Amino acid sequence: MKLTQTVLLAVSLLCLGACAHSSKLQAKAAEVKMQSSYASVNGLKLYYEIYEPTEGLKNPVPLLLLHGGGSTIESNWAKFIPLIAKHRKVIAMEEQGHGHTVAIDRPFTFDNSAHDAAALLDYLKIDKADVMGFSNGGTIALRVAHFAPNKVNKLVIASAQYRRDGMFKGFWDGMNKASMANMPKELLAADRKINPDPKHQEQLFLQDSRRMQGFKDIPEKEIKSITAPTLVLLGDQDAITVEHALRMSRTVQHGRLAVLPGTHGSYIGEVAATPSENSKMPEATAIVVSEFLDLR
Repeated sequence: MKLTQTVLLAVSLLCLGACAHSSKLQAKAAEVKMQSSYASVNGLKLYYEIYEPTEGLKNPVPLLLLHGGGSTIESNWAKFIPLIAKHRKVIAMEEQGHGHTVAIDRPFTFDNSAHDAAALLDYLKIDKADVMGFSNGGTIALRVAHFAPNKVNKLVIASAQYRRDGMFKGFWDGMNKASMANMPKELLAADRKINPDPKHQEQLFLQDSRRMQGFKDIPEKEIKSITAPTLVLLGDQDAITVEHALRMSRTVQHGRLAVLPGTHGSYIGEVAATPSENSKMPEATAIVVSEFLDLR
């Protein structure tokens, strides 16, 4: 089958040595510096971190990272940030009720999180950014592109769906029966480092599982309206089907597709999915993403 405006990549790369990472996501001091703070947006004290290369920007457009469900910046992006931030400014946030961002009395929805992400860019006085989201963060990134198209330069949608039929067979049955015991222990441990109260992990599970259980298809016309160049990214053994990823890449106006060997999140080094501490896939993914974002 001929793929138009689609790149299908089966990547197996040997990259030069892995960066050293600390629990604070500190890359080599000579390459990346980090600062963290809170932004007052939409009633939240939204936690964010900014990473900047110490030796100048190759790409002047900042990259906003949106984590997946149940995650923190560290658990989702610890291996990826030091690789992608060597030549660009990277901003990572923790959405409502995750990590350092305390939950408020407000519906926990993909749309609300998208408005928070756009508000963070306003708070930081950033007119336009590239946006990359993983899993639930990818769905949020699609909503950012819909609600605030003027703020999005390019999109990277990693392992995310916009239709319920985009998930592997049996996913929704499992989601509807999910319990706290199903939450990956790595995600619970990462949250516990920030929030030691066990009630926080329970609330985290409840809000994220309920949001997914109530997921409704995003209208096709809203996906078609996305004009930002979009890279749809996933693993070949992902929770999202390759067929759905291909459909998304063809539905947005300027879509590309990259299929990497791996599972849901393994290719970015997400803590609950990384097959091996020595895996070079995050480096391979950083190359693919950087090539896409740097292309003029």
